[in-house]
Amino acid sequence: MRAEVNEETAGRWAALVATARRSVADGLVVGTSGNVSARVGDVVLVTPSGVPYDRLGPDDVTGVDLTGRQVLGTLVPTSELPMHLAVYRSTEARAIVHTHAVHATAVSTLVTELPLVHYMAAALGGPVRVAPYATYGTDELAENMLRALAGRSGCLLRNHGTITYGATLDQAYDRTAQLEWMCRLWLTASSVPGLTPSLLTEAQLAEVGERLKGYGQRR
Repeated sequence: MRAEVNEETAGRWAALVATARRSVADGLVVGTSGNVSARVGDVVLVTPSGVPYDRLGPDDVTGVDLTGRQVLGTLVPTSELPMHLAVYRSTEARAIVHTHAVHATAVSTLVTELPLVHYMAAALGGPVRVAPYATYGTDELAENMLRALAGRSGCLLRNHGTITYGATLDQAYDRTAQLEWMCRLWLTASSVPGLTPSLLTEAQLAEVGERLKGYGQRR
């Protein structure tokens, strides 16, 4: 049974396309090298494979169910669908952003975990791990990613890029941007000859995590 493009789905698709375009404008993605998805009920809206984001419109809605069966549109979903579905099946995620951001990808080739150079790692649940390399679009990559995401809302993918999730597209995107910024910060600090960046302890990070629970406006 094919799903319907109702008002909620159409609105979420428009927000998804806007987020995908933002990732290109902000330099987190080149061409169509990343992908974005959002969950609406049991349907996962996702950017299609190989289509420039500036060409996507209201009639290009692409959606699958949680098994990967296409239920909306005719465009082929992103090749990274196994990663997206693995996250939705294993977490409370409502949106996912995957990029090939330069600094984050560079860091993924150097370490197995992003050094604790800044307290915003707490916003992702703790020290950001690097998932072992596997060919893109494979179940192996999805499995490696899930292990790296345990207790986290974002991770690096070795020699590949980043993936983050959140309760909204804005939250997932902000986590991606923060992760790229932290990676850029560590690369910049660690490149100074003769000096080594000071790092936070796990205890310091845990304290920040507690403070972040009350961050922002309250209604």
